[in-house]
Amino acid sequence: MTSNRVSATLDADDRQAVMSAIETIKQAMPFLVHLTAEERKTMPKVGDRSRGFILNCLDAAQQHLGCLPRLFEVEEMQKDVQLIEDLYPVLMALMELHSLVDDTYFAAHSEAYVAALKVYDAVKSHDDMPGMKIVVEQLKQQFARRNKKESAESIPEPVPTVVA
Repeated sequence: MTSNRVSATLDADDRQAVMSAIETIKQAMPFLVHLTAEERKTMPKVGDRSRGFILNCLDAAQQHLGCLPRLFEVEEMQKDVQLIEDLYPVLMALMELHSLVDDTYFAAHSEAYVAALKVYDAVKSHDDMPGMKIVVEQLKQQFARRNKKESAESIPEPVPTVVA
């Protein structure tokens, strides 16, 4: 038995309001960067456990300027640390929002697919009706087996996103 966890609509005005809010967020943070997969691979992997280490090193840098390399900029490290602190609550809120949107999208997509399968089964069982064989043949394409080369060729290239 299936459950209907999502029963909603997003009208054009609300969708536009959401998109405008996202654009406002981007404009409020013009310093956002986009990293390629290759760039991410070259950077140290950090997480919540490194936060204390970073703060301790900043403190050490501020107190012992004489032992740092001449070109080391403590002010830049301070800015980076402050940005981390300022972005963390924003990141957490966006991650929660992303999770909610993703879960809702997944649930609605799943429910629509289950409904589509029911339609497909119903149409198949009535393929003796005029014109129904054409519909069944069209819908049957969803389940046609393809070789791996054909499948890879039919997958569209992802469109890169640009963070302004």
